[in-house]
Amino acid sequence: MENNNRKKEQILRMSGAAVQKCMRCGKCSATCPSYDEMEYHPHEFVYMVERGDVEKLLKSESVYKCLTCFACVERCPRGVEPAKVIEAVRLEAIREQGKNHMKPDQIPELLDEDIPGQLLMMALRKYAK
Repeated sequence: MENNNRKKEQILRMSGAAVQKCMRCGKCSATCPSYDEMEYHPHEFVYMVERGDVEKLLKSESVYKCLTCFACVERCPRGVEPAKVIEAVRLEAIREQGKNHMKPDQIPELLDEDIPGQLLMMALRKYAK
């Protein structure tokens, strides 16, 4: 139970979303272009994180079906930002799988004259945790 609360707090911190503002109207899910592909829909992500039921979300393929198009964010009448919640759950799932690590010595092989340096620094910050 404590692990679930820790994950919930981590997801809330990463997303910055105010999940308690959700009134579960479903407008976000009605707008979602991936709706038919998802086991859990945007409003369900928000509600499940609010309840602290994140384990099901971390194991769901729905995490990878979100296109991060932010249609749900635009449609939400309360400004909850479901896409940010889904992205935070996705990042937590990737971290649990151990596939998010990047070391500074890996950067030179990624350098390309077309890649902005800021992109590499953002990737290092995101995936070095």
